[in-house]
Amino acid sequence: MYDSFGRLIRYLRISVTDRCNQRCVYCMPPEGIPLIPHSDVLSFESIAAVAAAAYRKGIGKIRFTGGEPLVRKGFPELVSLVRAAAPDTLLAMTTNGTLLAPLAADLRRRGLESVNISLDSLDPDRYAAITRGGVLADAVAGIEAALSAGLRVKLNAVVAADIQEDDPGLVALMRFAEDRGAAFQRIRQYRLDEPKEDDLRFERPPPCAACDRIRLSADGYLQPCLHSDIRVKVDFGSIEASLDQCVRAKPERGFIRSIHAVNTIGG
Repeated sequence: MYDSFGRLIRYLRISVTDRCNQRCVYCMPPEGIPLIPHSDVLSFESIAAVAAAAYRKGIGKIRFTGGEPLVRKGFPELVSLVRAAAPDTLLAMTTNGTLLAPLAADLRRRGLESVNISLDSLDPDRYAAITRGGVLADAVAGIEAALSAGLRVKLNAVVAADIQEDDPGLVALMRFAEDRGAAFQRIRQYRLDEPKEDDLRFERPPPCAACDRIRLSADGYLQPCLHSDIRVKVDFGSIEASLDQCVRAKPERGFIRSIHAVNTIGG
């Protein structure tokens, strides 16, 4: 699928839940935000149906996001369903890793190939402060389990725009990843309710001109741009037409989204 500006769209990010077991300072306010009613959250079968249609339309990569995808009960079964629906698609997941250790091997057997794991500090107290209560040891255990299971691992660090490359905390994270054979990427800290900025000093977010992705929210809306309020409700009688409509609606560049919290769209 090509959008109106000639970009090949080949990447679908699926938010399987807006729930999370952390309250990261760059993701949501400390009190949290109103959550999607359970009755409005897509079933696994509906998600797999969208994945199958996206596969037929040429999507080559699907990433499960949240919230935190591993808080969704039965999540490994969803991996199996999507693998069957999109057999040649790269299946990946973004997670904070704290619930991953007991599930990593099973997820790999079911067809998950790659995980991006959020890791913003190797100092337990700073990690707890950033995540508002997260336990660093749990995240590290998840990383080690993913590597042992044969998953490709990339560590994500959200970095303020003014942090220098020689910042000791950042260097420690890069060395931690390198020592374990994991990839590492810096994500420029951003707010969705502020204008999108392309900043080539960071690996993510990508420049708008190179964006190849669309998103499926946990309540069944296709979203062509992270920094936009454009949404297309999935018509389950004609999913491929909904995908086409979403891609056509993709703006040339992101601007402002009306809310800052990213738990319903998965970053």
